[in-house]
Amino acid sequence: MKKIIASALLLCSIISYSQEKEESNWKKEGVFTLLFNQSAFNNDWQGGGVNNIATNGSINYDFNYKKDNVVWDNKIMLAYGLTKIDGYDNFQKTDDKFEFSSLYGKQSGKYWFYSAYANFKTQFADGYKSSAQIDKISTFFSPAYLQIGPGMLWKKSDNLKINITPASSRAIFVNSEFTEDGSAFGVDQGETSRFELGANVSAYYKTNIVQNVSIQNTLNLYANYLENLGNVDIDYTLSIAMKINSFLSANIIAQAIYDDNAIAKVQVREVFGLGFNYKF
Repeated sequence: MKKIIASALLLCSIISYSQEKEESNWKKEGVFTLLFNQSAFNNDWQGGGVNNIATNGSINYDFNYKKDNVVWDNKIMLAYGLTKIDGYDNFQKTDDKFEFSSLYGKQSGKYWFYSAYANFKTQFADGYKSSAQIDKISTFFSPAYLQIGPGMLWKKSDNLKINITPASSRAIFVNSEFTEDGSAFGVDQGETSRFELGANVSAYYKTNIVQNVSIQNTLNLYANYLENLGNVDIDYTLSIAMKINSFLSANIIAQAIYDDNAIAKVQVREVFGLGFNYKF
């Protein structure tokens, strides 16, 4: 995890350095968050429970450019989490995310822009189906998703924007070890990639609901023209930060995914904990 955080900070530093010549046109903001969760019970506790400790680290870095009628919004999201449950020898992974998105727009109206969109996401470490960690189902760059396409952007501010891409190409990559005996993540048996062409809608909204409590919503919808057009892939993330002081906050992260290429069910994850925040 230390290597992941160090690499992310180095990447952000390189990007910041490359922007110094046009500093006035760039708006940059990064937040490093470290969450902690812990539960402990003595032998006389009658309600039941298992001792556990968990930590989750994340980096969100935005570097947005604006000059005249041109906007260029970029976002890096990194997250990794582990938990240790009493009675198990291994640490269990609770979060694992690497995502980079870039959105370029040239203004055509008050809030409308012609746009070009790119998004890449994968994970850092191996994923397992159970806590025994003997049935690996994913790993770094497997799966990996790359999505690009032209479209139209409606942007009222950095905190409220919707991008519509009617012709969006998406590639899914997996390691051959996961398709030896069957398909995986929509990639056919014996193959290592899958191509899709469809429509994509991505929306972002951030606001302060009360003082010191901010809420952030991210929604992505994708429909594949080439197969099962009626099926829409959904990826929604809700993040709530309740500020205690300049460095501490309580954080809630909830995500719901529906992607029938992976599994025809709704995938849900939730993270809650006391967080240390550092802005850079």
